[in-house]
Amino acid sequence: MYSTLISVPQLQSLLASGQPVMVFDCSFELMQPEAGDAQYSQAHIPGAVRADLDRHLSAKGALEAASGGRHPLPSRESFAAWLGSIGFDNRMQAVVYDRQSVNYCGRLWWLLKWVGHENVAVLDGGWQAWLAGGGATQGGPCERTKAKTSKSNYALAPANTALVTTETVAKQLGRPTQTLLDARGAPRFRGEVEPLDPVAGHIPGALNRAFNLNLDASGKFKAAAELRAEFEALLAGRDPATVVHHCGSGVSAVPNIIAMEVAGLGRTALYAGSWSEWCSDPARPMAQG
Repeated sequence: MYSTLISVPQLQSLLASGQPVMVFDCSFELMQPEAGDAQYSQAHIPGAVRADLDRHLSAKGALEAASGGRHPLPSRESFAAWLGSIGFDNRMQAVVYDRQSVNYCGRLWWLLKWVGHENVAVLDGGWQAWLAGGGATQGGPCERTKAKTSKSNYALAPANTALVTTETVAKQLGRPTQTLLDARGAPRFRGEVEPLDPVAGHIPGALNRAFNLNLDASGKFKAAAELRAEFEALLAGRDPATVVHHCGSGVSAVPNIIAMEVAGLGRTALYAGSWSEWCSDPARPMAQG
């Protein structure tokens, strides 16, 4: 079972073994939402299922929402229904990847944990590592996405990860029982720029660690000891168990969650609504600098 990261050689062996596994391509470009589909159609890991942030991993359109913000979570029930519609079942190992430094496949990793599926791992280094490792590719739509897709009944299980609401964040604000960790880039965190949300700044008291700091020059996660040292320096004595991760819309916060788990600091909570939900109410306190 792989529950955090999986290497290219490990995935190649897993695919060759005949064990039940489903690979998901979560590539996405925030400013060009259609680009992920184009990247997938051009080339993807053979058999990979397309998982689009807007269509499949967020509560857009008719899907029931479980959080606020720009990319609200789908409800556990509607997400489980989508898993069943593509033939994914509770016995399968899931492997997720993207082309954007784990920014988007992390959302699927978290969602699967949230519906109780522990057997999900991020392909370390993503699509770029797959190509560098000589992995096979195919273009065009995946067979599983066509009309003849076999369906399954995906059974919900107790959540394996914690979801925190805006109300809880507000109630715990400034208390030692909550350590907010913002995964946006430093200029957005400080409020110097804000390309997406109506208000610039951050939740008062939050710490800042941009999600891409978890990766080395090759695009893979840093070694566990290095990640642990960096997070412990940032937390400066705060209990890792109190950490609540967020970002702009609850997506790029997940690489920090994965990194803390790789570092041996436990599985920490997600505030999925994040800054986009927090700043939607001018009565909530906000900070800059």
